[in-house]
Amino acid sequence: MLRFKNLGSGSSGNATVVEATQDGRPTRLLVDCGLGPRALAMRLGQAGLAVADLDAIFVTHEHSDHIGSACKIALRHRIPLWMSHGTFEAIGAPALDGLLRVASDGIAITLDGLQVRPFTVPHDAREPLQLRLSDGAACAGILTDLGHATTHVLDQLAGCTAMLLECNHDPDLLADSPYPLFLKRRVGGSHGHLANTRAAGIASALARHGLRHIVAAHLSQQNNRPELALAALAGADGCAGVELGVADPVIGTPWINVGP
Repeated sequence: MLRFKNLGSGSSGNATVVEATQDGRPTRLLVDCGLGPRALAMRLGQAGLAVADLDAIFVTHEHSDHIGSACKIALRHRIPLWMSHGTFEAIGAPALDGLLRVASDGIAITLDGLQVRPFTVPHDAREPLQLRLSDGAACAGILTDLGHATTHVLDQLAGCTAMLLECNHDPDLLADSPYPLFLKRRVGGSHGHLANTRAAGIASALARHGLRHIVAAHLSQQNNRPELALAALAGADGCAGVELGVADPVIGTPWINVGP
């Protein structure tokens, strides 16, 4: 069985637990660790877990709302820490006491019953990766922090039935926001963050390949609203029957079961 639970999403800190259970044994991966140690422990506890229950941590890129306390948590609890070589260099190549595991685009990772396939995305980080996750039967995707979807991105996620999908901003709200022009251009650019409209296009493309459940994530508190993100996804071609939800910036989501 494959399931995931977002623990928090947005500029205040991103973290998602993915769990695959085979023969009664769960394998748990924490994707991003943008929370402080206390907040992470508290939110894991609310999910019925402890930090010691994590088998690995995967950091998608070096921005603080994603890497946060990952190195500290990994060292304190002796948890293997996955990231790209570019991300490792971008954070200053810290001493990780043998816990570092290097991930690369398209190279599958097997963590007992959980298969992880990282892939590159267009984002203004050194070597950002996002993830396709499977227990061998069901498949889910995590796709945040990118300015647009390349053919490579869509190919990697084809066949996933559930996904956490960035819906960062509404273009009109971003245009009218008090952000300085350089920041508006960064956020809305091809290597920034997904607008609701671009997320809807991704949803439409993947719905043709079996996508049935989308959780809108990484919503800007200044430049988006949940109802705008949901309306964009609901109105996307082919998404009339897709189940939709929104990851709360602090509460995250309930556990979401992923079916084949």
